[in-house]
Amino acid sequence: MRSLSRVAVGAPLVALSLLHLAFGSIDGFKDGVSNYSFPDDFIFGVSTAAFQIEGGWNADGKGESMWDTYLHKHPEYTPDRSNGDVAADSYHKYMEDIDMIKNLGVNYYRMSISWPRILPNGTDNNINHAGVMYYRTLFEELLRVNITPIVTLFHWDMPTPLMDLGGWSNPKIVDYFEDYARVAFNLYGDVIKTWTTINEPHQHCYNGYGHAFFVPALLSHGVGEYLCTHYILLSHARVYRMYEKEFRAYQKGRVGITLDAFWSEPKNPDKPEDVDAAKWYLQMHLDIYAHPIFSDVGDYPSFVRERVNNMSLQQGFSRSRLPYFSAEEIDSLRGSSDFFGLNHYTTFLMSQSNMEKEWLVPSLDHDAGVKVEQNLTWPLPGPEWLTVYPAGFRKLLNYIQTNYRIVKKIPIIVTENGMGDKGQIEDYERCSYFNDYLYQVLLAIHQDNCNVQGYFAWTLMDDFEWSDGYVTKFGLYQVDFEDPNRPRTPKLSAKNYRNIVRTRRIDFNYIKPPLNRLQSNRL
Repeated sequence: MRSLSRVAVGAPLVALSLLHLAFGSIDGFKDGVSNYSFPDDFIFGVSTAAFQIEGGWNADGKGESMWDTYLHKHPEYTPDRSNGDVAADSYHKYMEDIDMIKNLGVNYYRMSISWPRILPNGTDNNINHAGVMYYRTLFEELLRVNITPIVTLFHWDMPTPLMDLGGWSNPKIVDYFEDYARVAFNLYGDVIKTWTTINEPHQHCYNGYGHAFFVPALLSHGVGEYLCTHYILLSHARVYRMYEKEFRAYQKGRVGITLDAFWSEPKNPDKPEDVDAAKWYLQMHLDIYAHPIFSDVGDYPSFVRERVNNMSLQQGFSRSRLPYFSAEEIDSLRGSSDFFGLNHYTTFLMSQSNMEKEWLVPSLDHDAGVKVEQNLTWPLPGPEWLTVYPAGFRKLLNYIQTNYRIVKKIPIIVTENGMGDKGQIEDYERCSYFNDYLYQVLLAIHQDNCNVQGYFAWTLMDDFEWSDGYVTKFGLYQVDFEDPNRPRTPKLSAKNYRNIVRTRRIDFNYIKPPLNRLQSNRL
């Protein structure tokens, strides 16, 4: 997960941020052990993604993904000139991964299948037996130690032959994704009972089709990101309805989608235009995906439709850059998820703007008309885009529950939440992050009656963090990428998360930084 890399923060803030986190005293948090506890049936898990950990990029008949192809052609794309050829080598070390998951005490593991490892050409006429057996073995070994796998079909590693056809901008991708999903359901539906179709379509479309922050790096701004949005949504609906018709009766599983959202805070809450800007941002970045699926009426939000239509007209386009759904497609999309999968990391400040120097025209940024900034008083322990504002998490959960009535009937499952740093073993800041953000989940459950039923920490181990390469580390376990054996070492955050899972409460004093750590952070 990475976005908004252009949002910069001054270096002096880093030391202040570490001090703030190290003391663990963010407004609204109590010392000691939380009064509230997570319900007995609350799901705790940990998440990974195939391309980020597996390696084995061409092993045993696997086809190339678009990330393989692009990074081999453009090694300069990542700051450390790295790629996912070996990554954490989970293709060979999956039994060690299972031991790590077991040691965390969680009973659920959210992971993804590599589309090109199963279908090397992307199409269902060529199924790779070795890839099929790899995942079958992994699933069975997880279940043998009472860890339930939850599987994402697409976590950004599209087979290169399909990307060469335009990827998610090509209407035919709907058919190809349905074919792939049917193969997966037939192969693994006897043991996999929770599926996520697509991970973070907003990040993928916005950063990969509208910008060059992610592969495929198309820079088709103002057009490509909307085509990607449209056909990803239709692909999701097609797969959901296919499972409903062909598999649900006897496999008895559930299918959903994982959306991502930053919380949008008005830069000045006393200015009505900033309050409006925060609403606009959420509609253009979250609701554009959530509204077609989770609202009572379906389709794109009216604000999004009017905004893009009007901007397209002003720019001389003969038709809207945002495609239209047919009545049948609106019906197919509406209600097409058995849970609301949510990835959340941070919060930004919002204000209205007609134009910013970094905006492209046309683009989603320009259409939205919202200037996005960081609050320089919030902690910044790692990546330049990830400031720490735990209260935003609770506000986001309430926003979803308030705006989508169906969420009272189906659960919100937090499928990713976490923070990055430089990979240190003594990761006190990550311990504080998990404590503080999980406390907001407790408040949302117990004080706001939000229907949150699960939480997955991102991520199990240090991995390939997309265009950041191996520079940024999000893992509960450290991976030594300089060692060909890729040894894993638990961080303090692994111990801290294990204690939360075990006690179902948050002990803010369970792991406290030594005095010299606090003193050094005062500098």
